[in-house]
Amino acid sequence: MSDHLDNLPGKQAYTSADIQAWLVANISTLLGVEPDEIDIKEPLDSYGLDSAQAMIIANQAEKFLGFKLSLIHLWYYPTIEELAQRLAEELENSESEILQI
Repeated sequence: MSDHLDNLPGKQAYTSADIQAWLVANISTLLGVEPDEIDIKEPLDSYGLDSAQAMIIANQAEKFLGFKLSLIHLWYYPTIEELAQRLAEELENSESEILQI
């Protein structure tokens, strides 16, 4: 699924589930674990994700989503589930702002 999503340009109407799948695929690859070992309800730091790896994920997410992902997001939304939901909301809000112009 992530290969399909990686080929799409940013600013798509990704759902929270799409973003969760992308995060799981990319985090599992970065950490060298199987995707099914990642629990979307567990804090990311429970997997030993360090600040350098968080920067990598943030940069990849920026390309995927089409907007800058602040590392603050990882602090306020520490699980994949929470982070994906927030990012989906931000995408929806940015799309509605574009439509209003």
